[in-house]
Amino acid sequence: MLPALCAKLRGNATHKVLLEVDTKCPRGHFLFTSARRAENDKLSTCLFEIVGVFMALGIRAIVDFVFKKIFGSPENSLALIGLLNAILKLDKPIVFVEILNPFSYQEFADAKQIILDVRARDSLGRFFNIEMQVSKFPGLVQRIVYYGCSLYVDQLSKGDNYAKLRPAISICLLNKKLFADTPEPHHCFQLIDQGSGRWLEDSIEIHTVELTKYNLDERTITTADKIHQWVFLLLYAHQYDAASLRKLLPGIEFDQAIGVIESIASKTEDRIMYDQREKALRDHEWAISGARQEGEEIGLKKGKEEGREEGREEGREEGREEGLEQGLIAGKIQLIQELLGDSITELELLRAQTIPALEATLTSLQARLRSRQV
Repeated sequence: MLPALCAKLRGNATHKVLLEVDTKCPRGHFLFTSARRAENDKLSTCLFEIVGVFMALGIRAIVDFVFKKIFGSPENSLALIGLLNAILKLDKPIVFVEILNPFSYQEFADAKQIILDVRARDSLGRFFNIEMQVSKFPGLVQRIVYYGCSLYVDQLSKGDNYAKLRPAISICLLNKKLFADTPEPHHCFQLIDQGSGRWLEDSIEIHTVELTKYNLDERTITTADKIHQWVFLLLYAHQYDAASLRKLLPGIEFDQAIGVIESIASKTEDRIMYDQREKALRDHEWAISGARQEGEEIGLKKGKEEGREEGREEGREEGREEGLEQGLIAGKIQLIQELLGDSITELELLRAQTIPALEATLTSLQARLRSRQV
């Protein structure tokens, strides 16, 4: 329908119409940008038809508020079950989940930090943690391992029998490339003996899923496997209207997820919360990239100063390394402060401190974060 309308507009010599293709959208939608009306009403009629063809939801599913509302709401448990089964492909698929930290409006209204994870337990007693990570920062791999181990050890209280421990499966979805040296998007890490290949079953399992590595095609997504379909929804739902998404992604689990996105797009208070959380996400990414850039700038400056005294090239290299280390520590401090809900110390104040002082601050914050998660 839409190409025919565009041809109709272009074919009328009295109407000067500018049409633009959104190259980021996999559908290649034509978006009306401007037009000059003629003396008759034919053009305006066509334009109203075009506007009615496509109305994008405009809600990104990777924003923490949306992700948690989709997969962390008990009433949408089929969506969470569908996503977990698509990623894990377990011999005994998940048929029921109890969400241990369900979605709460108050959680987002009060939070300064990014709300990252959804924790759940299935009917077989297996524990799951799934998080959406939109930034890559120093220590991310260690953090992923830490969360996986915490999911295992936190099952026991003081005096409990170790035999009560159940499998802990932690999943990190990433909107950035974590392992640049491989095209594989999905990695599964388990406790395996390198010599014999013996696997410690029913213990800790960690998955990383790099969304941007999947090859997605709208023309085949309806018949693609479930993991490709979920990645498509997470990355591109904001570019589609609800009806089109439901055609592309059939199934009750996708219908639940799309229904949540549709509700957020149409509900004023949800839209306001979404806009606030998207801004928090941008600020979060800015803080991390700013700390990295700040460290590089400090390194270059120190390198130049020391280079005048001890040799320009050697001094620049040493200063760059020291400044980069200082910037990376500062970035970790700001990230943990955000996770704890503390006021974030300005980079100017952090860079004025020595590396030992920054390390002491970081150690203290890490201890607070660990105690809060116990």
